[in-house]
Amino acid sequence: MNLATLAAKNLWRNRVRTALTVACASIAVLAFITLRTLVAAWTAQADFAAKDRVVTRHKVTFVMPLPKKYVEDVRATKGVRLSTFASWFGGKDPKHDQEFFGAFGVDRDTYFQVYDEMLVPPDQLARWKEDRRGAIVGDALANKLGWKVGDKVTLESGLYPSQPDNPWTFTISGIYTATRKSVDRSSFIFQWDTLNDGVASTARDQVGWIVSRVDDPAQAANIGLALDAKFDVQDIQTLSQDEAAFNASFLAGISALLVAVDYISIIILVIMMLVLGNTVAMGVRERTFEYGTLRAMGFSPGHVAFFILAEAAFVGGLGGAVGLLLSYPLLNRGLGRFLEENMGSFFPFFSVPPHIWAVAMFLSVALAVVAAIIPAVGASKLRVTEALRRIA
Repeated sequence: MNLATLAAKNLWRNRVRTALTVACASIAVLAFITLRTLVAAWTAQADFAAKDRVVTRHKVTFVMPLPKKYVEDVRATKGVRLSTFASWFGGKDPKHDQEFFGAFGVDRDTYFQVYDEMLVPPDQLARWKEDRRGAIVGDALANKLGWKVGDKVTLESGLYPSQPDNPWTFTISGIYTATRKSVDRSSFIFQWDTLNDGVASTARDQVGWIVSRVDDPAQAANIGLALDAKFDVQDIQTLSQDEAAFNASFLAGISALLVAVDYISIIILVIMMLVLGNTVAMGVRERTFEYGTLRAMGFSPGHVAFFILAEAAFVGGLGGAVGLLLSYPLLNRGLGRFLEENMGSFFPFFSVPPHIWAVAMFLSVALAVVAAIIPAVGASKLRVTEALRRIA
């Protein structure tokens, strides 16, 4: 039996204390994994953005529209292979007043070509293109609200109030799925022409943003600059960004919150370290006589320190392992599915990345060892006679 094995066996001398310490460590690790996964899921759309897509919006702010005539100018730009456009509708179903989902008016002919990761059965897509009041919804949204093809849905919009004799009533023409988990499957998509016909004359022929697929992803930034230069002489200037930068610009508004979540996750592990340090210190005080006996038997100060550090590492590792085991059913199967189904617009893909598991396990062991350094050094420096005298 070596010192590491002896340290592992020594954990169970006080089973209650060990069990409580492991439980505390596992809860801290689980909280760390949850917070880190929330941040990772929130930024997933920026991380998994298509490299060959460029988004053109109003230079001042995203909420201001662009003239629709800009679409043809974008399509005529060298390096642009395909372009589409969309406008935010901001609708909600009064029958499900508390449910939020994105509603957009889009170009019927090009939208699902530019966003080819969104799959619509060909017959449903053809039916939608023929029906000016047709809509295509994500499978997650359809499942949550109980919609199916053929259902009629009436939306209300604060941006575009409907006329009493002409409500925003749509027929579900199709349901899309996604080839990538980072794609929002909770959107409500209808034809932009329908939106354009239903708004006041002063708001017609305007689009929210333009999305282009470029021939060479490496030239996406240069093509964006060329697009903006083309509209610099116009009354309304543009800002064109690759999709990753565009998505990241949305995160800028909550960057302080994301940083705060990162700090909170670290603070949680620091608290775990303090708890482990206190537990180790209590054990060292209780076993001072035993450490003195080991020294009297010929064990060096380094052996005593190693014994204490190994015991702490085992506790931290055990707590980390329990936290990792709990995180899979609670996060990937429980919280993850709930967020994807009910908050798909914000968390289209929620799953613990493997590197977060690895970091959590490493930190749980490393911080446990760090917490035990002071008690270990103190025990190793005790003189044999002093250690034996304390208990004997």
